[in-house]
Amino acid sequence: MSRVAIVTGGTRGIGKAICEALKADGFTVVANYAGNEEKARAFTAETGIAAYKWDVGDHRACVDGCGRVEIEVGPIDVLVNNAGI
Repeated sequence: MSRVAIVTGGTRGIGKAICEALKADGFTVVANYAGNEEKARAFTAETGIAAYKWDVGDHRACVDGCGRVEIEVGPIDVLVNNAGI
């Protein structure tokens, strides 16, 4: 079983590049995003990487989102905190 990595802000820009690099290194990658559903769907269609929506500025949303990832994908091994303005 491969290690699981979450990349916040992972569906565009630098986050997307990080997701692709981790996937190329053998990780099971999950991208987090906050808003643009269309971009997230396009990202998943292009890369095969699952995208999960939650606001990383909301503690409860992070706990719930990570819990969902652990149930659906597996235990989280790596977190890349890429999101933020």
